Amino acid sequence: MHRSRLSTLLIDAPVDDAPAAAGFWSAALGVPAVPVPDEEQFTSLPGAFPGLVVAVQAVDDAARYHLDIETDDVEAETERLLGLGARQVGRWLDCRVLRAPGGHLLCVIPLHSDPQEFQREARVWE
Repeated sequence: MHRSRLSTLLIDAPVDDAPAAAGFWSAALGVPAVPVPDEEQFTSLPGAFPGLVVAVQAVDDAARYHLDIETDDVEAETERLLGLGARQVGRWLDCRVLRAPGGHLLCVIPLHSDPQEFQREARVWE
């Protein structure tokens, strides 16, 4: 048994465009753009969507959106999603990078939110 939940919407922008993208989304959504300490590729947009982390991520790739699924068992959640038709395309730190059917990017990430929030919002998988 493990738990997981949709936790993060990332607005991926090419490295050179990321500052402008963060400024745009901050103004468009009416929230501050806050650099994330020790993770310079991320600019948080707190309050953009209640209950969901929203951030701009500087990437060495094309502009896109991607989702993070937070879990208390990365291996089990990855296997569950692979069984649903996703395919693994990479790893980054303790995360698994997948493509869902249709080509959308998603990451399976270790638990990082407030434990009470995770407990309240996560689904249980057998």
